Amino acid sequence: MKEKNPWHKPVTIIITVIGVIAIVALVTVAVLQNRPVSQKYKYGIVLDAGSSHTALYIYEWPAEKDNNTGRVEQTHSCKVKGKGISSYASEPWKAGESLTLCMQEAEQKVPKKRHHETPLYLGATAGMRLLNMENSSASDKVFQAVEKALQKSPFSYQGARILSGQEEGAFGWVTVNYLDDRLMQGLETTGALDLGGASTQISFVSDNYDGSESPSNSVAFRLYGNDYNLYTHSFLCYGKDQVLRMALAQQTQSGPRTILDPCFHPGYTEIKNYSVLYDSPCVSDRKPQGAPVSFNHRGNGSFGQCQEIVKSVFNITSCKYSQCSFNGVFQPLLQGPFGAFSAYYFVMNFLNLTDTSIPLDTVKDKLTRYCATPWDQIKLQHPNVKLNYLEEYCFSGTYILTLLTEGYNFTSESYSNIKFIKKIKGSDAGWTLGYMLNLTNMIPAEAPDSPPLPHAGYVSIVTIIALLLVVLFILSLRPLWPRCSKQPHII
Repeated sequence: MKEKNPWHKPVTIIITVIGVIAIVALVTVAVLQNRPVSQKYKYGIVLDAGSSHTALYIYEWPAEKDNNTGRVEQTHSCKVKGKGISSYASEPWKAGESLTLCMQEAEQKVPKKRHHETPLYLGATAGMRLLNMENSSASDKVFQAVEKALQKSPFSYQGARILSGQEEGAFGWVTVNYLDDRLMQGLETTGALDLGGASTQISFVSDNYDGSESPSNSVAFRLYGNDYNLYTHSFLCYGKDQVLRMALAQQTQSGPRTILDPCFHPGYTEIKNYSVLYDSPCVSDRKPQGAPVSFNHRGNGSFGQCQEIVKSVFNITSCKYSQCSFNGVFQPLLQGPFGAFSAYYFVMNFLNLTDTSIPLDTVKDKLTRYCATPWDQIKLQHPNVKLNYLEEYCFSGTYILTLLTEGYNFTSESYSNIKFIKKIKGSDAGWTLGYMLNLTNMIPAEAPDSPPLPHAGYVSIVTIIALLLVVLFILSLRPLWPRCSKQPHII
């Protein structure tokens, strides 16, 4: 009698079908779980309306967030042509018009499908703070013109406002430490030194500052799960442009027709208008009575004498606290490394003095030689630099060294802790990134595309299916078991 094939039994067929289904399910789960996940991005735009110019920055971050703080990166920047918006006080509509080209660039850089949900902010700093002090009505009209222009954009306009000096300093500190990954990793933080045209800011964390002494200088942050008690102070009128006005005001108190200025190169000469010089809240109350319309501004290029003039704009004798920087402002002991950006970088980079490993005395010697160089020679050495910038580098370099050492109390030893920086990992150093980073906490994150199963569920399903296949394989061999057991044993 012919032996039946065990594979023809219905049970065997059912087991085989189940096995095939299990294999298909296993492959399907593996493919779905490991398919590439497209990352969703969100965008934000910040306009930095500074005293000398306006710049637009576009930021991008994944919709999914780390510890409630979006991972923000700068993807584009655009420098607005012309001066800062505060310079349009007499023609406010031009402040809005000046933003047109950079806004058009932004429309091209941000994906069109994201336009309607991309927040747009404008933050104004010291230039508008001064205009608001001097003429609040003019300040309001400038903002109205700016808002009218920005509301026409396809982006989600969130408003324009004046940042306080404390905010400007604090957000600059966040930027520097965020880009260096110090916040996310909980590392020792870097202090921030920001120098603009109308103000300067210093911000840092110090072990000996808990905010109890001069609490108005204290800002509390929580980022990436860590708490920071930050010291920060902004000195309005101590940006490089306004300090130059103060230095010239010191030399023109008697209303002379000619001054010999040690902060400008030998051979430099220019006719300056008294009304223009004193047209700022920082010096307007010092204008000499009966002064002529103009004066002849001549240079004689002496770093030492220039530094004495610059020192005269600081009050370093009055202090009611345990320690101060200048003008009676409390400042704890300096601690850790510092990043110096904005005008700090641009001036020191032009002077080739960004290497702070060079002894401070050597830096002063180099600046002494530079200031003593005749003006005609300076112009020949830098034919592509605008003269209104070129003429001020001797003064600006002298002011920076004086501010750091006489103002903020950096010494010959601690000067090397400063790093002059323009960008960190492709993003500009400044307050705007810190501002955007803070604002992303208030922007709802999208639910990102994620794998269909969590990792633990995926592993569990694969394990169960694998075990099922093993059991099915063993059961499929069951018809062979009796045949094996009936075979004679050989002894």
